[in-house]
This record gives sequence, structure tokens and C-alpha cells, in this order.
Amino acid sequence: MKILIKNGRVIDPASGTDSQADVALAAGRILAIGQAPADFAPNRTLDATGCIVAPGLVDLSARLREPGHEHEGMLESEMAAAVAGGVTSLVCPPDTDPVLDEPGLVEMLKFRAEKLHQARLFPLGALTRSLKGEVLTEMAELTEAGCVGFSQAEVAVVDTQVLQRALQYAATYNYTVWLRPQDHFLGKGVAASGPLATRLGLGGVPVAAETIALHTLFALMRSTGARVHLCRISSAAGIALVRQAKAEGLPLTCDVSINSLHLTDLDIGFFDSRARLSPPLRQQRDRDALREALADGTVDALVSDHTPVEGDAKALPFAEAEPGATGLELLLSLSLKWGREQGIDLMRSLAVLTSEPARVLGASVGSLQDSLGRLVVGGVADVCVFNPDAEWTVTPEVLRSQGKHTPFAFEVSGSALPGKVCTTVVGGHIAYQAA
Repeated sequence: MKILIKNGRVIDPASGTDSQADVALAAGRILAIGQAPADFAPNRTLDATGCIVAPGLVDLSARLREPGHEHEGMLESEMAAAVAGGVTSLVCPPDTDPVLDEPGLVEMLKFRAEKLHQARLFPLGALTRSLKGEVLTEMAELTEAGCVGFSQAEVAVVDTQVLQRALQYAATYNYTVWLRPQDHFLGKGVAASGPLATRLGLGGVPVAAETIALHTLFALMRSTGARVHLCRISSAAGIALVRQAKAEGLPLTCDVSINSLHLTDLDIGFFDSRARLSPPLRQQRDRDALREALADGTVDALVSDHTPVEGDAKALPFAEAEPGATGLELLLSLSLKWGREQGIDLMRSLAVLTSEPARVLGASVGSLQDSLGRLVVGGVADVCVFNPDAEWTVTPEVLRSQGKHTPFAFEVSGSALPGKVCTTVVGGHIAYQAA
């Protein structure tokens, strides 16, 4: 299919491009940026006047709830939510049911995703069998099946020796280990330790749960040489340690969720389960540190932390409610909102969603490495066209995801979000077009 996107403002953070230009797509690739060839005869012409033409977004943390949790989210609904939010590539953690610790399960999930012809799916394999933190998985076989890295999802590895061996194994084959830094014993609460959690009588998760895990991990990285991606860093103290580790030269990247970037523990309000999240929402000083760190590059990428949760699981008392919120469709808007509030230009607001997460993935995506998260002639035709000036309100009716719970819902926040996706192109075909 040949598609011509004309009259749009093309922004590509990877190359620093920001100009008025046409984009011609053919055979799943970008044929030209600027002026289409004279003999180019498009099947579809998209008028992007007043819109920004950007690379398709890359989300490094999105749960699709398959296999095993289909009542909370079907692959079809969550992939539809992804393209509706401009996300063309996403990484899913291995905490499915069964856990993604066998090559056959990974291949099945990738096959089902590819059949939908929507967003590209990059699964993370389990670091240990059944995520129990005891026996290492066959990382080489899982990589061959399509895994881009290895993770424990939300489950900490209690045995430090097992973690050390996992990092040694990964370093040997140049695999990246994706870990959320949280101490197993200190991380059992449901809200961030502080005056609010005390007042509400909620079990607290101290900042030390994150910093102790980071200290341990950095020591193991020094001894093994393993490459690690830290998932959803949440505290100012954690950011300070990451900054030191990067200055030291450790092969380290990290991300932050849209929830931690915008919200604080005060957003729990009167036990609002929509704010029951993992990691827990922390204090304002933590949020401010995260916002600054994302701006200056200490934090590499912004993720949706998309976790659809069924209504019954959110209707429980706060401490018993299932953590998680829908986020795929909000990712672009919340990055734009952060950029405007921090006085950051569009280039950086889009970089944390495109070129930077693609850099984190690196060679693990194979032949896509040179074109994922960027607009380059000859590269894969993953494009997001959005109107930065349009506003929309988050209501259950407009969300395509099966998960309707989010702390950014209009009835909670009372405000609209900036930026509306008009068209999403994946591999040269139109996967989403706004009505």
C-alpha cells in the first residue's frame, strides 16, 4: 500500500528533524521525507495540516493480560488501545499465566499478536522459572523465540546468589536484564511510607525498599558486567543513585511510569483504588525529581505501565484492590502535558517515547534496530500523526482498552489532556484512524 502524508510538521528526535514536509510510504517502508518522487501514486493521501508527524511510539511496559487474564484484557482490545494511543511497538513483561518461561509460550503470544496486524510486540522472558527466583530459565532459547530481555516483573529475587548467576549468564551472552528495584521484605506495603499512609492506616513501602535494591544491584553489575534496565524508578533517592551509577559508567538505563511522573500519594484521596499502583505513588519531592531526571536524560524513557484491571478487582478496599491502571492511550498526552508544565520542547517530549526507548531495546530487536522509534528513509513505516492542540477527556466510553480504571479519568482530575492521535501507521498500513 502506498500512503502519502502531506502538509504535516515532521518531528524526528533521533535525527533532530523538525520541518514542514510530506512523508511517502510504500511497501511497509518510508520511501521519502520532504518531496515524494514524481512517479509516486498513493493509494491513500492523509492531510496532516496542523498535525505533527512523528515516529510511532515505543512503550517499554505494557501488560496485555494474555495468556491467563483474558477477563481483564484481551489481546485484541489492548492492541487496539495501543494503536489508538499512537503506540506502534510495545514490550510486555513475563508475569502472564502461565509465565513466559518457555519458548513455545513466547512464540504463541507473538504469533497471535502478529495476526492482529496492529502494534509490534516484544516480549520479555522470565529470568527464573515461574518467576520464583530459584532456577534460571533457558535464556538462549527464549531469545531465539523472540524475547528482547529478561525480567522478574514485580517479583523480587530474594536469593542474591541466584540474581548474581542470572546477571553472569546474561552478561556472557550480552542479554539485558530488566528489573524493578524493590526489596522483597520492605516492599510488602500498599502505599508509600509517609504521613498520608500513616493517617490512612495503610501499610507503607519506604524509599529504602528501592535504594537497598539499587545498591545491591549496582554491586552485582560491577562484578558481572551485566547490562540492566531499571523499570519504573519511583523516588528522588533512587534517581540520585542512578545518576551516580551512570556517571560511574555502569551499563544502565531506566524508565519512569506516567503515574509517578504526574501523581503523588495525595492522589489516593479517600482510599481511591484507581491510585493503587505499583510502584506506589510517592511524595511531591519524589515526583519533582523524576520530572527533572526525565528532562535531563538521567531517566531514559517514559512508559505507560499499562495494566488493565477488571472492575471487581478495583471495587475492593484499597489495600486489597489489584494494583494497576490503563495507560496506553494516555501515554502521548501525558508526555506532552509533562513537557508543557516543565517548559520542555516537543523534541524531548517525543524523544522519551520514540528514539530513547528504541535505544534501550538496541540490538535485541534485530533488523528493526536502525529504524524503530525514528523516521528514516528506507526504515520501517511506523508513524504517529497527532494534533498537539486538540484536547480530550478520559472517560470509560472513549477508552478502547478493556481496563477502564485510571487516576487520570476526567471524573477524578476534572481536566482534559492535550494531544489527540489522528492516525497510526504500522508497517505501512493504517492501524488506527480517528473518526
